[in-house]
Amino acid sequence: MASPAHASRLSPFTLLDEPLLSFSPSDAEQVDVHPLRGLVNFGPYSKGSFGGYTSQVRIATVGPESAFKARGVLMASLRGSYRPSDRLEYMPPYPGFEALFHVRLESAPAGAHIKWPDSLSQLPGDGTPQERLFQAMDAALRRLDTVRNEFDVVLIHLPDSWAPATRTKFFDAHDVLKALGAKYNIPTQVLNDRVFKFNYKASLAWRLAIALYVKAAGTPWKLAPLKGVPADTAYIGLAYALRGDQRNAHYVTCCSQVFDMDGGGMQFVAFEARDPVVDISEARRNPFLSRDDMRAVLARSLALYQGRNGGNLPKRLVIHKTTAFKPEEIEGAFDALSGVPEIECIEVGASFCWRGVWLIESGRAKPLTKPSGYPVPRGTMVVRSGNSALIWVAGNAPEVSNKGDYYQGKKSIPKPLQLIRHAGSGSLELIAHEAMALTKMDWNNDALYDPVPVSIRYSQRLARTIANVPDLPGNVYPYRLFM
Repeated sequence: MASPAHASRLSPFTLLDEPLLSFSPSDAEQVDVHPLRGLVNFGPYSKGSFGGYTSQVRIATVGPESAFKARGVLMASLRGSYRPSDRLEYMPPYPGFEALFHVRLESAPAGAHIKWPDSLSQLPGDGTPQERLFQAMDAALRRLDTVRNEFDVVLIHLPDSWAPATRTKFFDAHDVLKALGAKYNIPTQVLNDRVFKFNYKASLAWRLAIALYVKAAGTPWKLAPLKGVPADTAYIGLAYALRGDQRNAHYVTCCSQVFDMDGGGMQFVAFEARDPVVDISEARRNPFLSRDDMRAVLARSLALYQGRNGGNLPKRLVIHKTTAFKPEEIEGAFDALSGVPEIECIEVGASFCWRGVWLIESGRAKPLTKPSGYPVPRGTMVVRSGNSALIWVAGNAPEVSNKGDYYQGKKSIPKPLQLIRHAGSGSLELIAHEAMALTKMDWNNDALYDPVPVSIRYSQRLARTIANVPDLPGNVYPYRLFM
């Protein structure tokens, strides 16, 4: 006989503060919760150091000859100012590149502009369209490498008419291009035809301007200190990939990136596992490393941190990945990080079965509440157990709106991230607040937040590139080469 049902309630929720962003390494007052508003009011975080060694960001271009002038007009347009015509409650007016970043945006000299034929079939070389496109991209970057001191970022236009060749089952031109950029140490910005027809000028200018500044080695913002986060905390994001044809893949590649406690990313580590995968089907569902391989990749990641911090070890290290930590991975982590006093292994995943509705007073006797017109606030957290919690990184964020409420995207009922701690101790509110803060550190867009922390986003980006470009060497790379 079934036991009688018992009344139950979810754990009380906690509402975490919106993390502040810092726009100065020396002035603690130059902070804002809004990335674009902070840039307008204070300028970029690296305004002192960046402007000290260069007064300009120089753009090289590659693409079909017929669109050469259009590419120039597009770049010149970033010098102008625009009032927003979309996302009015969130976006401030775009003031122009120089006013925003305190450096000029300039076209590189003529030798740094490469014009391709308009038709893919006219590209030189032999083989399939994909092979000729690869040869053309490689030749362009090889040629630009000879004049590397004349530009900072290269703009590469892949027209829509080339779409049948730019993305196929076994070829992704975007990822191949990023891998070639890593080979030559050249940051790239990829364009398609849509950018020339995009009607929202302010949005386009914000996104392109921030991306170009970052790829030229600028830093637009960092995280301000989070209350309760111990000093000398660092974060590592892990993502795994099976290279090439997964039916024949027997080795996992682990992509790792180390972040300081202010969210500043250092470099990617692309690590080739030495121990072969025994169960391929399980590895496809949940790629993982052996104890020895986890020890090796984290030791290499820790060495990067020490190189940036005068040989010092972090006092606390938080490791993020989207899949569960196997016992051998945890053992390998503690082997490599034996000198770190506090280690947290956190699984960060989307919780598809959970939704939340924000209730407000109805003003009537019955029912006392009614659903709000906006979703739960961003930062709403519910503890599920001693080692797991839900955190809504998508939700209402009124602090960044000039109209009182703001829900990024304005679509669907947001689902939370599920955080599961596989090793470590301490406050779940703290690891949730850190994850929420790291959603604001993707410099490749102008949005308030990303759906996942940057520790996950950046390592996934490299993992995807590695999966699509099997011959990319397992080296250390600046993250900006893959943005």
